[in-house]
Amino acid sequence: MSTLEKQLHMGRLPPRPPVPGGLQSGSKMRMGPGRKRDFSPVPWSQYFESMEDVVVESETGKDSFRIYKSGSEGPVLLLLHGGGHSALSWAVFTTAIIGRIQCRVVALDQRGHGETKVKNPEDLSAETMARDIGNVVEALYGDLPPPIMLIGHSMGGAIAVHTAAANLIPSLLGLCMIDVVEGTAMDALNSMQNFLRSRPKTFKSLENAIEWSVKSGQIRNLDSARVSMVGQVKQCEEATSPEGPKALVEGIIEEEEEDEEENGGQSINKRKKEDDTETKKERPYTWRIELSKTEKYWDGWFRGLSNLFLSCSIPKQLLLAGVDRLDKDLTIGQMQGKFQMQVLPQCGHAVHEDAPDKV
Repeated sequence: MSTLEKQLHMGRLPPRPPVPGGLQSGSKMRMGPGRKRDFSPVPWSQYFESMEDVVVESETGKDSFRIYKSGSEGPVLLLLHGGGHSALSWAVFTTAIIGRIQCRVVALDQRGHGETKVKNPEDLSAETMARDIGNVVEALYGDLPPPIMLIGHSMGGAIAVHTAAANLIPSLLGLCMIDVVEGTAMDALNSMQNFLRSRPKTFKSLENAIEWSVKSGQIRNLDSARVSMVGQVKQCEEATSPEGPKALVEGIIEEEEEDEEENGGQSINKRKKEDDTETKKERPYTWRIELSKTEKYWDGWFRGLSNLFLSCSIPKQLLLAGVDRLDKDLTIGQMQGKFQMQVLPQCGHAVHEDAPDKV
């Protein structure tokens, strides 16, 4: 590893490994004595060179897909985010990869996510979402697309495999799945609704959403959280009920206790009431997509995924946060050398956000 890579590596990863339970070790999460971390949002333009909306003709009318781009020469890395995330989850990774190799990056907001606007956002079937990818590539490059590598995280990894298996990209160069394995995914579906219910329903500001994402362990890299959470939440159309802010305030109670010491013993209950009142005055933020309502599509994303991945004849790579995620079919395939595998320990599920330089 070069000196430059070491510096990048040290600067981008969390200062210490996360502790069990999702919260960072050392509840104060300080950058120095008396200094709080900066949870303010960062614009996409700090990481991508351009942004555009690609219009695709569909049976029901025109659909508009938001994409973010960097680079002007070389093969195209087409990046597909996970469920509930957006193209902005690839922001820090894009800067890292563009600095290393000559390539073009296209990060896409998939249907129902981010700033993409389609006639039927509820249809998140694997077939429809894979067809979207093919349509966007055709709209961008016509009949002669450049060499393209599909890279997908979680749900996006599954959609990348479905896209490749259906031969929807004629110039496909390679395929990379990040932290998605059929066996693990199918096992996790039973507890997915409980996980979604455990998240706050609303946040009183973007800063609160970013803070929650880091402190809950959803995104362990603050740099990435500051740009990617903007794509996950949106302002509510109307004032929220008192239950919403309460869920949020309890979610970050750890900092309330810390602040109580600094504010001469100001009570937590008083702070909660003030937060509730403040949130009522403003339009809070909520999730852009209600993932709990997409449950009927989960099975279609992941069932049969391992064999589908192995059946693709192009070069393949699997990046995992832990080797325990490997299922039987992939274990056999890996032993037979059918794909390249890399495990990046000390990352959460959002591997490309937590350790963009390693990825």
